[in-house]
Amino acid sequence: MQCRSNCGACCIAPSITSPIPGMPNGKLAGEHCIQLLSDFSCAIFKDPSRPKVCKDFMAEKYICNNSKEEAITILNHLEDFTRPLNASSHTGTHS
Repeated sequence: MQCRSNCGACCIAPSITSPIPGMPNGKLAGEHCIQLLSDFSCAIFKDPSRPKVCKDFMAEKYICNNSKEEAITILNHLEDFTRPLNASSHTGTHS
């Protein structure tokens, strides 16, 4: 599957703990990556400074589904499912 244009769900929904250019502490779940452009593409997609976690993420039907909204919902569920019990969720609540 190819990335859907005007999506960017993978740059919004998941938390990223590794440094991102312009975001040295990574980003929180639900926070837009600073490298996400207005057309929802990545400003550093082919740049060597792009985090490994981003390079390793591949668009897959079971994650991206049929729309940006569905992808964000799926990624939010995965984020919640994999979050340590004592950490805050993307909605700011505690488990």
